Amino acid sequence: MTHRHPTSLGLLIAVLSAATFGMSGAFIKPLLESGWSPVAAVTARALIGGVVLLPFALIAVRGRWAAVWRGRWRLLGMALVGVAGTQVLYFAAIQRIPVSTGILVEYLAPVLLVVAVWMRTRRAPRVVVLAGSVLAIGGLVLVVSPGGSGALDPLGLVLAVLAMGGCAAFYVIAARPSDGLPPVALASGGLLIGAIALGAVGATGVLPVTVSFADVPLFGQSVAWWVPLAVVGVFATAVAYAASITATELLGSRLASFTGLLEVVAATLYAWLLLGEQLGLLQLLGGLLILGGIALVRADRSDPADGVAPDDTGSPEESAPLGSAIPGSKPR
Repeated sequence: MTHRHPTSLGLLIAVLSAATFGMSGAFIKPLLESGWSPVAAVTARALIGGVVLLPFALIAVRGRWAAVWRGRWRLLGMALVGVAGTQVLYFAAIQRIPVSTGILVEYLAPVLLVVAVWMRTRRAPRVVVLAGSVLAIGGLVLVVSPGGSGALDPLGLVLAVLAMGGCAAFYVIAARPSDGLPPVALASGGLLIGAIALGAVGATGVLPVTVSFADVPLFGQSVAWWVPLAVVGVFATAVAYAASITATELLGSRLASFTGLLEVVAATLYAWLLLGEQLGLLQLLGGLLILGGIALVRADRSDPADGVAPDDTGSPEESAPLGSAIPGSKPR
């Protein structure tokens, strides 16, 4: 395909996507500290984002309901794994550890996929993948070391690692063929179904669902509880997914996945600006190593056995690593 999209515009939209996705942790954490349970926060966020995206999803489908039915299992997996499970684990983790640490641990999901493929195929990854994995793991050690951000809650780290596993599973689901289902419909449907599932679980009492209508600290002052919730639901969920979809169409999946790594940087900056979380030199260095490691892993052009389709064209429609097949492949 010879036609190429305007890359500069795509990069600007991709930066907007990363900046909005990165808002979620810093804006949700004050709600969690005021009495919101992770289940309640994720349910509210998913419901708001799904409702905001719903009109765009209906326009994109435009009567192609057969594609929705064919993608029903993908929708269900996206809802239960990508929206419900992973986000609850992530928000539960950042109740106990800094937002920047939680999101960096979760972003090791591509490394987990490399290990899983290695074990399944019994074929060693390429040198660039191994180098990226070593960089990312070394960065994680620096981030969680006592000199990086102080003593960290062990349960918080465990929850973050579980969120990483859920994120990796999400990548596998997202990388499956769309079969005519528009990405915005997958995003909206996954958010709405996930919100309904979480509401049903909460109604049974299996997981605690608590909310608080007290004011929360934000920008150095008290604000109404609905302000951070609205920011997360509209910007960090609906706008972020819409921007990711647009950027991926303009840039192609591989380049969009690279720019999506800016979410880690954005989340760390928001935590510093809004929550006052201090960043030590070792933590900053660890973050850079993790970003570099994930970039190397995602840059690899492997064969199908490694979970990546061959790419000989370099076109915007190029195949990409697992997880970059859908915009905003981090479910926050």
